[in-house]
Amino acid sequence: MNYLAHLFLAESNPGSLLGSLLGDFVKGPLGNDFSKEILEGIVTHRKIDSFTDSHSIVIESKKLISQPRRRYAGIIIDVSFDHLLAKNWSDHSNEGLSAFIERVNRVLIDHIHLLPEKLKLIIPRMVAENWLGTYKTVEGIGTILDRISGRLTNGNKMYGAVSELEFNYEKLEQNFKVFLPELMAFVEVFRNDNS
Repeated sequence: MNYLAHLFLAESNPGSLLGSLLGDFVKGPLGNDFSKEILEGIVTHRKIDSFTDSHSIVIESKKLISQPRRRYAGIIIDVSFDHLLAKNWSDHSNEGLSAFIERVNRVLIDHIHLLPEKLKLIIPRMVAENWLGTYKTVEGIGTILDRISGRLTNGNKMYGAVSELEFNYEKLEQNFKVFLPELMAFVEVFRNDNS
């Protein structure tokens, strides 16, 4: 799952929201550099990634990606599933997507001093360019995937990967609608077991 899904699955407190993003930026053992809530968010992020990467529906979804881009299938599916979450947001949340994004952006800006340098550089652009809002459209997903391809070694092979979402849209949406409730249940059980 990508940024939007991790934030959606976070608890509503600022620490959990920050930790849900930090999972992509903090590697290795966790020390005492962060608050308890942020650390819990990072650990939850890692558990979500592990559950997602090993789930049969996600593995099946990756096989839909064409051979030339198969190497990037994980990224393409993660971003595509964020799109499907944004598209079907009201099925999973009582808070509107725009209100959620506004709340998250406020937390990120208000707590930017707690973030590592790499993320501090990203957050202002993320908010100004409404990255989370762009997940709602296929065109926005195209921009996101092309931006990611520009940061990868040999990423030019991933350029234009939005076509993978477009070509497999119906099947990916079916898979997502089965997968997300299972992921949400997993996160709830994980939190209950660790509270």
